[in-house]
Amino acid sequence: MSLDDELKKEIERLGADLFGVADLRYLRGYQTYPEGLLDKYTRGISIALKLPDDVFELFPNREFYGRVYDVSTRMLDDIAFKLSAFIERRGYRALPIPASKSLKKTHWKSFISHKAIARAAGVGWIGKSSLLITPEYGPRVRLVSILTDMPLSTGVPMKSRCGRCRACVESCPSGAIKDSNFEDYPESRDAVFDVDKCAEETGKYLEDVDVGARVCGVCIKVCPVGRSSLTLTSSRKQS
Repeated sequence: MSLDDELKKEIERLGADLFGVADLRYLRGYQTYPEGLLDKYTRGISIALKLPDDVFELFPNREFYGRVYDVSTRMLDDIAFKLSAFIERRGYRALPIPASKSLKKTHWKSFISHKAIARAAGVGWIGKSSLLITPEYGPRVRLVSILTDMPLSTGVPMKSRCGRCRACVESCPSGAIKDSNFEDYPESRDAVFDVDKCAEETGKYLEDVDVGARVCGVCIKVCPVGRSSLTLTSSRKQS
């Protein structure tokens, strides 16, 4: 069995819904913390878990979403930890990047962007909301990444398919999302959305003891790509 097939089998066994492998040459110019984080690695494995659709149908209630967010974070970190051990047992390097860790010192960026790795791996594209949009589930996914030197086949980076859609721009409660147009990857985060406005809005739910997570989710709920799975489920029930 090839390394690609072994990896696919293990990821599916661990319960991931989507995955892809990125050639890290596409990300060499990206900001990382610490600097030079990618130097020892050639591949980035992106793993996604789909979030339950009905969590978003309960909005404006955020208590369920806060809980699902926490559970999915733990599940993703567990998958990444176990998959890293799987890779190391085969004699290769593996560094799991925490699923949800924003650093104040980097202005609320992580060690490296999970979305950038996922986009380079062909898992999805970067939307106007700055979220990863997958063809299968839209933005209704959570991500985790593993850096490795395992010689794996890689995916093809995905171009934006948002077109003229402005659903997230018009629905953002904080007005943080800008109506930006880009085909591959935005020039900067600031060109896509105002992180301070977003952080202020999500901070309200972090401070709410019944939610306890930095979440909002409106842009996730209104994305028409994500809602396609709901339409499919409904049509199956009617048939």
